[in-house]
Amino acid sequence: MLYEHMDLLESVGLDLLFAAIFFFIGMAIKDVLKQGNVPPFGRKIVWLVLFLGCFGFISKGVIQLTMEGAGIG
Repeated sequence: MLYEHMDLLESVGLDLLFAAIFFFIGMAIKDVLKQGNVPPFGRKIVWLVLFLGCFGFISKGVIQLTMEGAGIG
């Protein structure tokens, strides 16, 4: 039983880690985009991809934690 919970926490932790990595990559790209001549449309595409990646990992971790906690998954 304990190993099942450890596996769940590990996978959710990895999802949150990937979300944090996406966030920090986004902050680095923000600094680069501020200095260069990048069209505003290109900036919006970069932010959209980073936001969706970050949100995807967070939502996957939350859904997995909820389902496993309820005994469904």
